[in-house]
Amino acid sequence: MALTVLLDLRLKPEALTGAPAMLRDILAGTRAFAGCLGVDVLVDSVDPAHVILMERWESVEADAAYREWRAGDGATELGSLLAVAPQLSMFETASDI
Repeated sequence: MALTVLLDLRLKPEALTGAPAMLRDILAGTRAFAGCLGVDVLVDSVDPAHVILMERWESVEADAAYREWRAGDGATELGSLLAVAPQLSMFETASDI
């Protein structure tokens, strides 16, 4: 079953100028990862330091493999941009509603 993942990021004010380039580089790897159906970047229209990554995955297993990769060989410097820890939420589409 497909999975939608929201990664809610709060960027440091001083990171706003460099964040787009770093996120582009990081997301190139995400988008190329097996099972990734796409990633959209949502920027708060009032607060540009509030960014949500909306990822779509073929399955829970594909997302889990990606998270494992990011925790190891695929680690990034994303944390250097963040004012607080990111919030991760995972959603499955309800087909009976």
